[in-house]
Amino acid sequence: MKEFTIRPDPADPRLTRRVAGTDEEGRKVDLAVPTERPLTLYLNKREIVTMMTIGDYPEYLALGYLLNQNMLKAGDPVDGIDYDPEIDTVVVRTPTTTDFEAKLRKRTLTSGCAQGTAFGDVMETFDASRLPADAVLKTSWLYTLSRKINSVPSLYLEAGAIHGCVLCEQDRPLVYMEDVGRHNAVDKVAGWMATNRVAGGDKIFYTTGRLTSEMVIKTVQMGIPILVSRSGCTAWGVDLAERAGLTLVGRAKGKHFLVLSGHHRVVYDADARTVAEEAKHLRRKGAEEDAA
Repeated sequence: MKEFTIRPDPADPRLTRRVAGTDEEGRKVDLAVPTERPLTLYLNKREIVTMMTIGDYPEYLALGYLLNQNMLKAGDPVDGIDYDPEIDTVVVRTPTTTDFEAKLRKRTLTSGCAQGTAFGDVMETFDASRLPADAVLKTSWLYTLSRKINSVPSLYLEAGAIHGCVLCEQDRPLVYMEDVGRHNAVDKVAGWMATNRVAGGDKIFYTTGRLTSEMVIKTVQMGIPILVSRSGCTAWGVDLAERAGLTLVGRAKGKHFLVLSGHHRVVYDADARTVAEEAKHLRRKGAEEDAA
């Protein structure tokens, strides 16, 4: 699989618009900001949720959302996914219908931004998940991934106020998705994996967002044994990672990173003293992300 099979397109006029403002010295500035638009998801004839999204890859987002909420299982047949941009609606069609009223009643708010709901039965499959113990994260891969991901043109670098998630294999970034909510970005990756029947056991998941319980749960559900972030983590995120045997790496910026769980997978094959510090504009973006 080639690098960046899917990559951000900051030049896409649908994803940003220009706004006027003034800076701290009263000077006029013109800057790009990400768009937000509603996307209503139906599973067959049942309305499930309305998400706020930048609007790209709605089919992947819809399928990944249903999988990560356990409303569909891996391998369940899907007859089709229909997206109508005129009414901002996507319909996932399956051969059989299922009653989800009980799941919808158990909906709980999570720490995800823009739209972050998790259903009460998500944890029912979490403890049953098994991640490959022999997966490896070489520190040389981690440094290379950080450099490649942070140098490719993206909305994250162009406009900010956006989250990025990248599916990787060894030191190669494969699929890079962005959205206003980190849950949307990870769901797009999950939808792409399901559509293309890509397994997660030999993959690494990289995100610009915080390592919350939701991010850990979704990574485990996708069968990915290693989760890396530029940002920090929550206590419950670490607890769940340890419970699932997930390798969790936070604060991965420049030559620095912190391994928080799954230490047995990390191979220290690179000399951090030879790695360059991160550029100032990326450190500034990282500070913004931590505050988000």
